[in-house]
Amino acid sequence: MNNNSGYWKENLRLVSILLAIWFTVSFLFGIILVEPLNTIRVGGVGLGFWFAQQGSIYTFLVLIFVYAKKMNTLDRKYNVHED
Repeated sequence: MNNNSGYWKENLRLVSILLAIWFTVSFLFGIILVEPLNTIRVGGVGLGFWFAQQGSIYTFLVLIFVYAKKMNTLDRKYNVHED
């Protein structure tokens, strides 16, 4: 039982971190902080606009790959991986 507890604790920690990044990029950068970020130009558009339109999508894709890689490592650490 202790092994399962450690696995889920690390799993929830990883998910919490990735969700915090997702929230920051999509909600804070794309909606709340859009005006201050738009003073910075990226590719001819404001950074806030870029995060709302492009940056959040790229970030989500990176988060998916990070989650998959980290979970594979975690699964092997706790010996719950697929063969």
